[in-house]
Amino acid sequence: MLAAFARAFRTPDLRKKLLFTLGIVALFRLGSQVPTPGISYTLVQDCLARSKATGGSDQSGFLNLANLFSGGALLQLSVFALGIMPYITASIIIQLLTVVIPRFEALKDEGQSGQSKLTQYTRYLTIGLAILQSATLVTFARNPSSLFGAGCDRILTDTATGTILIMVLTMTAGTGLIMWFGELITDRGVGNGMSLLIFASIAAGFPGSLWAIRSNRGWGTFLGILVMGVFVIAAVVFVEQSQRRIPVQYAKRMVGRRMYGGTSTYIPLKVNMAGVIPVIFASSLLALPGLFAQFNTRADGNNAAWVQWVQDNLVKGDHPIYMAIYVVLILFFTFFYVSITFNPIEVADNMKKYGGFIPGIRAGRPTAEYLNYVLTRITVPGAIYLALVSLIPLVALVLVGANQNFPFGGTSILIVVGVGLETVKQIEAQLEQRHYEGFLR
Repeated sequence: MLAAFARAFRTPDLRKKLLFTLGIVALFRLGSQVPTPGISYTLVQDCLARSKATGGSDQSGFLNLANLFSGGALLQLSVFALGIMPYITASIIIQLLTVVIPRFEALKDEGQSGQSKLTQYTRYLTIGLAILQSATLVTFARNPSSLFGAGCDRILTDTATGTILIMVLTMTAGTGLIMWFGELITDRGVGNGMSLLIFASIAAGFPGSLWAIRSNRGWGTFLGILVMGVFVIAAVVFVEQSQRRIPVQYAKRMVGRRMYGGTSTYIPLKVNMAGVIPVIFASSLLALPGLFAQFNTRADGNNAAWVQWVQDNLVKGDHPIYMAIYVVLILFFTFFYVSITFNPIEVADNMKKYGGFIPGIRAGRPTAEYLNYVLTRITVPGAIYLALVSLIPLVALVLVGANQNFPFGGTSILIVVGVGLETVKQIEAQLEQRHYEGFLR
């Protein structure tokens, strides 16, 4: 990996792309520290310090997830407080709608022009979600104890309607600017822009999380977690690179006076075809009961029975019921997401259309049934793998008192490793294109 980056920096055009990407990431991280108008930076820092001193805030799992993807900018209530979360949500919604709405499915099949329209719809939906989420965050900011825990009474300098509207507008504009940053990186930099911004947000929180463990548990636990982290990263890299290759043979066919086909290829089915999406789905869905309970909490403490049960069992990740539901949701969403992103019938029809077949399997329905059989057998260990990796932060929460954004597990490690591997592959591919003379010798 280091060799690839060193070779890339010695290549002039790649060096420009890498420096451009690093510059955009630096601007993104700078915006994550600039406070939104109407927010007192001093009061926010005092509340954060008080929250850390008391063992962390009591915010819901959804806010924990959003704060993770924003690199801590959400609890800073900065210009980029919403981070990339509205775009992620919009992308997932549009992807799911392509299965439900025939118009979206037709756009998906149109190729580049249809994909451009779907991207435009994603942008519009992102702005709409940003307005909704920024308004919700401002509502939390007016009652900061919901963000930072008891003892934090005020972080707003002004609660006038005009100031509130400016805050909502600023955070929404920040989300639009982040989208533009991501597209700039994709077009003029290296790698997928949105993925790299998420990578930067999550990686920015690693040093603080690890140092908090050292401060609370000492050097022995700190070094032990680093060693464990190396093994977890190695295991995640191994599984993320694992795939089942199904051989495909294309028959020879005469078109005009030319013979086409007769080639062999394969269909790569990854063990983890769903990526990190099931973990995001499960975390977001499991956070909703806690969010509803928080809005129905009474100041005198006389809460309804369901509110108390949710607060006792579904708010903190160290409860067995929380862990069990979390695992079940991840397993369900893994199979669900794989089923809507890979259609064996469609793949089998395309193979049959172009004269392709799997050796030993007849074309058409038998091929679809075989692909579905293999996909199911691969998805089972993939779903179990996602569940185990996602449980690491919850187990760490019990053993070492870490927060649920523990760096070596869950959403954090899956995104960081996945984006890192994909970016390095793209850099190596561009290096091979620029040093092709070696293939001619």
